[in-house]
Amino acid sequence: MIVIVLHYVVPIEQIDAHRAAHLAWLRDAADDGRLLFAGRQVPLTGGMIAARGTRAEVEAWAATDPFALNGLAEYSFIEVAPSIVAPGLEALAQ
Repeated sequence: MIVIVLHYVVPIEQIDAHRAAHLAWLRDAADDGRLLFAGRQVPLTGGMIAARGTRAEVEAWAATDPFALNGLAEYSFIEVAPSIVAPGLEALAQ
């Protein structure tokens, strides 16, 4: 699993202008089985995404995010190999 940490580099108004496209991009990835979870950071300074795939695959996919295409966020990638998960979250360890 690759965890992606997004950090917004523009005012939130610019983020909001592209949020619908970003959410559609995330929903498509959930439908395809790539996305494990996504959510906003609190406070709202960015977001976090967990995705299936190799680091190279996930980096290439993240480059297609509307936030990335419009230069709205910086991305950090962390590869994680879950070994212990809570009941009901077994898919995270696959």
